[in-house]
Amino acid sequence: MEEIKKQILEYLQSIPKGKVTTYKNIALKFWVHPRKVAMIMKHNKDPIKYPCYKVVAYDWKISWYSTEKWVSEKILKLKNDWVKIIEWKVLKEFII
Repeated sequence: MEEIKKQILEYLQSIPKGKVTTYKNIALKFWVHPRKVAMIMKHNKDPIKYPCYKVVAYDWKISWYSTEKWVSEKILKLKNDWVKIIEWKVLKEFII
């Protein structure tokens, strides 16, 4: 596995329950383009181990989730983590 991909996926494991981050925040942390982060999330082979559902768009909107149930599954997982969502957006206090 490419080293930066490994680091980003492992970073997902450090995001506490009830918090999310953005593609942009991860990109800034690891000095890569947000689209690179999005591609890593898209090709995440183990979403249980690496919780990519905890990554949202820079404007805090719920975006793409590459499972059979798509965005509805992402929203359900976020709500199970006590993350509040209003009009397809995560509230600011849940963003790290």
